[in-house]
Amino acid sequence: MIPSVELASLENSTEVHRLGRSAKGWTGWVTGFAPTADLSLPWTELERRLLEMGIVEGAKVEILAEGPIRRDPIAVRVDDTTVALRRRDADVILVSPAE
Repeated sequence: MIPSVELASLENSTEVHRLGRSAKGWTGWVTGFAPTADLSLPWTELERRLLEMGIVEGAKVEILAEGPIRRDPIAVRVDDTTVALRRRDADVILVSPAE
């Protein structure tokens, strides 16, 4: 099970944000997960899919491309694998920028 992060604990962090709000070319690291109310799937199902795609804490992520309509979906490189995610699903993934 993926540990969820309380958003209140991130109030003082200006670097941590949701992956779904990142633009093409952004690179960083997965720091945690914070489910939102607007999920396309039940959280347990989405959690399972993220794990199967290798999206876990500490994974390096890069936004490679954005869809033509409302910039959705996004192509994300996770370590050495490229996956497509809906932005609303990517919003559960908390990330910090690469240094």
